Amino acid sequence: MNFKKSYIVVLMVAALLLGAVGSYVGVKLAQPKISSNGSNAEKFIDLSPDQQEKLLKSETGTASMAKVMQAYSLIQESYLEKVDDQQLIEGAIQGMLDSLGDPYSVYMDKETVQEFNHQIESSFEGIGAEVSMVEDKVTIIAPIKDSPAEEAGLKPNDQILKVDNESVEGLDLFEAVSKIRGEQGTEVTLEINRPGVEDPLLVTLVRDDIPLETVYSETKEVNGKKAGLIEITSFSENTADRFKEELTKLEEEGIEGLVIDVRGNPGGLLPSVESILKNFIPSDKPYVQIEDRDGKKSRYFSELEEPKEYPVSVLIDEGSASASEILAVSMKEAGGYEIVGTKSFGKGTVQQTVPMGDGSTIKLTLFKWLSPEGNWIHKKGVKPTIEVKQPDYFYTSPIQLKDEETLSSNQSSDKIKNAQIMLKGLGYDPQREDGFFSESTTRAVKLFQADEGIEVTGEINTQTAERLQTNIIEKIRSGENDKQEEKALEVLFE
Repeated sequence: MNFKKSYIVVLMVAALLLGAVGSYVGVKLAQPKISSNGSNAEKFIDLSPDQQEKLLKSETGTASMAKVMQAYSLIQESYLEKVDDQQLIEGAIQGMLDSLGDPYSVYMDKETVQEFNHQIESSFEGIGAEVSMVEDKVTIIAPIKDSPAEEAGLKPNDQILKVDNESVEGLDLFEAVSKIRGEQGTEVTLEINRPGVEDPLLVTLVRDDIPLETVYSETKEVNGKKAGLIEITSFSENTADRFKEELTKLEEEGIEGLVIDVRGNPGGLLPSVESILKNFIPSDKPYVQIEDRDGKKSRYFSELEEPKEYPVSVLIDEGSASASEILAVSMKEAGGYEIVGTKSFGKGTVQQTVPMGDGSTIKLTLFKWLSPEGNWIHKKGVKPTIEVKQPDYFYTSPIQLKDEETLSSNQSSDKIKNAQIMLKGLGYDPQREDGFFSESTTRAVKLFQADEGIEVTGEINTQTAERLQTNIIEKIRSGENDKQEEKALEVLFE
């Protein structure tokens, strides 16, 4: 199975939501549809103008709303320059949402909503990554499988600093996303801050059409037994149906075990993951709990009488968020299945889009979701039952050299350390990974250059650095040496 964890950005957005995110670049806002049974905002919108005015003049609303209207009138009538009414209103709404300190509660104007709705219908153009605001930074949650972002090596937790040399500092998520998105075939250059890497990275991507296929499957032989693998890249409207199709096909082929891979899956629609869990979690335990603002908890159950006769394991990593975490922790606590990989992202809230009556929308956090045992994983993540990290070269970063800079004998730096890890991963062991450019490193570089048909110097220039990065990405995407997948398959038949 191709390893999808490491490289892309898209820009796409979805509706209620269990997304880790905020938005897809090509970008996607990951989230689920869930019924709010009539929020206060919806109830207010449904009132007639006279009823709304009466409510605003009520005992609880008079003082605060009078203050807001006073500020509105003061700016409108006395500010040095004329101000558009809509600008003031939308600014007030945005200010209220900003005051919540919740990156998942956002305001979308009419144009953004139209773009949002278009993007979740079929496919979209962009770089193929889901992004969110994390500590006021535009942060990649996960690249989309086979997208430009994945191919370019973008990773979860990469922070986008600039788009085409323009800073995104101070922009809201949708403003930043609009700069990243663009027509298929056009280029965009991102300046990336990657945790643990000293210098910012410059990554140039060619935007593409990003299809919304979310389910992939295959079979593998493990010690003479047939195992099925189903990879879910996000939870969209048709994901549950596609999952059922692929699961049925695998079962008809006689699989004796199943691996569900949600690595790099940023989330999506709540009903989608619910439908998938109903295939595995028996009716005697809840597969998820939803808690409202008053602390009232609702438990949700399947109608499944018996679990599957074959063993199941689930793959997660730091790019698995929200709906992916619901799946993983439910399979862990209610199903008793093994969870393999590394700790997940940690998003335990549920949002819903609430129409404002004029084409605009507020996406507001309404609920917490809790695990079957009542645990809240927000900002904590889901811990695997079996922790497995990938080989070191899976986590390397591009070696970006300035001007005529080269890396050569007797130098020492993090860039050299990165190159040594790449060389070892490609089979050219430099015999050390401490960042010192030794004679053994020189020999490894020469062997690599000779095999690649480039000038054999023993030094790492821009051409050699780029070739190292390209080869490492290709090896990762090939699925070769995927230790996490290997372990998930192994535990099926222990």
